[in-house]
Amino acid sequence: MEYQYPLDMDWTHDEMLKVIAFFNQIERYYESSVSFDQVIAHYRNFKQIVPGKAEEKQIFKEFEQNSGYNSYQVIKEATTQNKPTHIQQKNNTRT
Repeated sequence: MEYQYPLDMDWTHDEMLKVIAFFNQIERYYESSVSFDQVIAHYRNFKQIVPGKAEEKQIFKEFEQNSGYNSYQVIKEATTQNKPTHIQQKNNTRT
């Protein structure tokens, strides 16, 4: 599948790479499985670049429109109290 990541042209090259790495974790959740520790670590890097909730929400919405992958739900699952070592989508169909 081909789509573009929601990137801000004002970000540095390194910041763009960190945002893409975060979205790669979201893709892995939907396409295979991913360590919740990795999701959280990449999300923390993402939040250093996108600290505001409104901007985060807009970027997540744009990514979901482009990819069909819901970043918020992945973060929510990764941060729940009963954390498994690895998380993956319950069924491999997009919503």
